[in-house]
Amino acid sequence: MTRDIIRDLGGKLILRQAVPEDTEALVAFNAAIHVDSESDTGFRVGAWTRDLMSKPHPTFQVGDFTIVEDTTTGKIVSSLNLISQTWQYAGISFKVGRPELVGTLAEYRHRGLVRAQFEVIHQWSAERGELLQAITGIPYYYRLFGYEMALNLEGGRAGYLPHIPKLEAGKTEPYRFRKAQVEDIPFLCQLYEIACRRSLVSCVWDAPLWRYEILGKSQDNVNRFELRIIESAAGEAVGYLAFPHFRWGAMQIASQYEVKAGHSWAAVTPSVVRYLQSVGESQAPYHGEALFSSFGFWLGAEHPVYAVLPGSLPRVRQPYAWYLRVPDLPAFLRLIAPELERRLDNSPLAGHTGELKITFYREGIKLVFEGGKIVEATSWKPEPQGHSGQAAFPGLTFLQLLFGYRSIDELKYAFPDCWTDGDEALALLSAAFPKRASNVIPVS
Repeated sequence: MTRDIIRDLGGKLILRQAVPEDTEALVAFNAAIHVDSESDTGFRVGAWTRDLMSKPHPTFQVGDFTIVEDTTTGKIVSSLNLISQTWQYAGISFKVGRPELVGTLAEYRHRGLVRAQFEVIHQWSAERGELLQAITGIPYYYRLFGYEMALNLEGGRAGYLPHIPKLEAGKTEPYRFRKAQVEDIPFLCQLYEIACRRSLVSCVWDAPLWRYEILGKSQDNVNRFELRIIESAAGEAVGYLAFPHFRWGAMQIASQYEVKAGHSWAAVTPSVVRYLQSVGESQAPYHGEALFSSFGFWLGAEHPVYAVLPGSLPRVRQPYAWYLRVPDLPAFLRLIAPELERRLDNSPLAGHTGELKITFYREGIKLVFEGGKIVEATSWKPEPQGHSGQAAFPGLTFLQLLFGYRSIDELKYAFPDCWTDGDEALALLSAAFPKRASNVIPVS
């Protein structure tokens, strides 16, 4: 077996790319390292790993896994991967690299093994033209590698048995649910695109990705979701529903839910809730053996279903956050300049001309506006003392503003060293970077 060694890490450890012959060892490694509880054997994570290693994936290759191997035993002691994909910012597409399945055996930790692998996948990501890297994970950890928690992650609402609407006696369920087929992909693409318009940041799902979701993932893959087409009694497709193939304890959740334009969310949703109940009562729980007792819509901070069930979703699950890394911030700002200009054009600062220097204390950026257009977005070196520039965002906190996660007022409240100098800077930043929710369905 030929292995491409990337780096000799010393101490009999090598960093290399994965090869197909690593499949079973890597499956066992990830299944063991990503155990959530005593009741979870990690087999679903192992199934995801096997799919990535052995099944054709629209955006992933076997060599996108990095492996640290102890050459004295041949054992995998650390690993992660990079899943390439395309996201959008207000409809503007850009390439993204998603690190995932990060793990190290306990006895090999604190040796910089994950850091060495991040250096490699960050290089790969740059070579692929990916302007952003995004990862989900435990609090704080990925800040160590240049990431900031800066984008809404999930969130939702939930209700309980008394909140499930009852079907009137003698009435027939007005909507039915069937498994999505390959022939439904154009319909799924159409509705998903509409959903993305509600989200500042979204992930692009094209036909190959929907096909992979329907046909390509194994039954136990932790990231596989069940897809249902919602039909009227007359057989018209009016929406779609997605949910995990397992139940989270006592709750059955929906992870995607969309209704076709021209059809009432209020009419369709009671059938959806009753369907989630039927699914929840039949599915085995992921954790524990709790009986079904609640339903949830994990559809982000904002979604139409919340408006049509205002009294039936008392539990609010606040969004967590994506970790984001933007290695070339000026390039990203130049990419999304049309959206920033559109925002200014719809604000009191339409046609603005001027310069805005933003300090991050150790570095900064300069934006130059002419007639409401961004004609320059470049790196800028702030002075090490005094109020250098017109606005300040310590560390990577500007990313929270950029991706709509926090408003400038919220950042000022949380960070005393976040400030603006003068009314113009505050008005400009408030207009260009308003707070706005996102719900990203990533490629996995």
